[in-house]
Amino acid sequence: MITLKKEKDLQYMRKAGQIVADVLDLIAEIVRPGITTAYIDKAAEDLISREGATPAFKGYRVPGIPIAFPGAVCASINNEIVHGIPSQDRYLEEGDIISIDVGTCYGGYYGDAACTYPVGRISRERQRLIDVTLESLNRAIAEAKDGNTIGDIGHAVESYVIGNGFGLVRDYTGHGLGMHLHEPPQVPNFGHPGRGVTLKAGMTIAIEPMVMSGAEDTIVGSDRWVVLTADGSDAAHFERSVLITKDGAEVLTPWKWA
Repeated sequence: MITLKKEKDLQYMRKAGQIVADVLDLIAEIVRPGITTAYIDKAAEDLISREGATPAFKGYRVPGIPIAFPGAVCASINNEIVHGIPSQDRYLEEGDIISIDVGTCYGGYYGDAACTYPVGRISRERQRLIDVTLESLNRAIAEAKDGNTIGDIGHAVESYVIGNGFGLVRDYTGHGLGMHLHEPPQVPNFGHPGRGVTLKAGMTIAIEPMVMSGAEDTIVGSDRWVVLTADGSDAAHFERSVLITKDGAEVLTPWKWA
């Protein structure tokens, strides 16, 4: 069931979202060649803990996957789309791109967002992938307003991404959130204008385009968590949690770096 949030709910969601944003802005400052994804994970968890929140992903379980997710963040490099597990053995290299997805729980309410970062100097092709993915998110947020539909959001992403010659991840979607990390409705990155659930003021959703430079097929890694492009092409991921209002979308995870 889709829940409409009241002001008392939003006070906690804004705080949870601000912590997420602070983590993503911190990561923009520390990403560089030579550090490990475990280093990023620890920096994120330390900040989350200092703010009185808990990392939403750590210990998260999914039916069919025998181990709970062990990290505070998802750290996905190059051809990894989402759900990469942080590791002491995974070093960032010059020219990589890395997607970091962060979730927090504060006062029983959740925030969720993601950014893709360049590691040092990256290729023109990888920069364009990042730029197109970010712009598709911005266009989707512009459609996230009372009276529009989930299809309007998905169409904004799909039309821009496909129009620029990139592929879309269609098996994984955005979602509602609030007192649970994942709530109805699903928010696909494709769709038809005017179709799907009608957006109403008070709804809170996470919009998260996942874009590939190659074909749209995906595979799951041997750890059962990480999702990768099937052809080895690069992927980028941006996400914001937003509140639907009568006047448009209020961004609840206001990361600033990009």
